[in-house]
Amino acid sequence: MRLIPVLLTLACTVVLAGCPKKATTIPDAPADTTQGAGSGTTGAGGEGQVGDARDLPGGEGAAIGSGPTGAATIIYFDFDRSDIRSEYAELINTHARHLAAAGSTRIRLEGHTDERGSREYNIALGERRAQAVRRALMLQGAGDTQLTTVSYGEERPAIEGSEEASYEKNRRVELVYGR
Repeated sequence: MRLIPVLLTLACTVVLAGCPKKATTIPDAPADTTQGAGSGTTGAGGEGQVGDARDLPGGEGAAIGSGPTGAATIIYFDFDRSDIRSEYAELINTHARHLAAAGSTRIRLEGHTDERGSREYNIALGERRAQAVRRALMLQGAGDTQLTTVSYGEERPAIEGSEEASYEKNRRVELVYGR
């Protein structure tokens, strides 16, 4: 009678031990020198995953910076929030008008977080932030096929550091234009 719980526990341990976690690698991000507000780097990725930039809109070889002239390409967020601050309403409208007027233009919305929280939580938060910007752009006239989202979570900080000034610059969505 006591043998069944022991065997069941042993079987569960063997099954769980046999499922190692796959390693995830993130490619190096090229620096983007066409930043509007703030400083940072933009990287390459895919819809909801990390991958090879050459296969994605706005990846290597694409014309970066083909957005509206003089418009910032970063939207910052409050701690643990994915709602867009009212100060970015005009910036969203500017990018949406540009996208609506140039139907072949593509944009990748890259969601980022600061280092606080688990990796999984930060990936989800970065995705919520990118999706919030996507919805706002679509409400203002951008087309669904023009927009791609990716979340890097805490993996690609704009500024290294563990103080509030660094955290503020890392909680962002970057708008990366490409063809």
